[in-house]
Amino acid sequence: MATTGVEEPRRTRVPVQESPAPDVVPFGWERDPAGRPETAGEEEAFFRFPAADDPAPGARRLLAMSVYASFLGLGGVGVGIRGMVSQIGGGVPDWYVPVLAILGMVSVAFSVGAFLSIHRRMLPWMLLLGAAVPLAADVMLAVAY
Repeated sequence: MATTGVEEPRRTRVPVQESPAPDVVPFGWERDPAGRPETAGEEEAFFRFPAADDPAPGARRLLAMSVYASFLGLGGVGVGIRGMVSQIGGGVPDWYVPVLAILGMVSVAFSVGAFLSIHRRMLPWMLLLGAAVPLAADVMLAVAY
């Protein structure tokens, strides 16, 4: 075989080293990305991204949570459209739009927390029900103006 004088680069695999978790993490979040507790006496995290070895959530549970969250999202879109029409029409107080936005963001935060805690038994449902409260206040505020 003829050589051209060009060598193929050597490819070596370098092991990936996981960096240690930061000391400051939000309450209830896991420190270890693999989901293993650091010590035997440590409680399990409330909110965490699923690890590779976690069992998949049930299809009915995921579907029910997704449908509920989509209704919350459609309600939020309706409030946003109503708020925009009210703002364009004028006559709304200065605090109207920021309050609508903050209540909507609180509702979204509860929904995100529900999906991050999907492996818990009741916490996701409590969070989804909690997401409906600021959305209901949003709807009442949007209807009032």
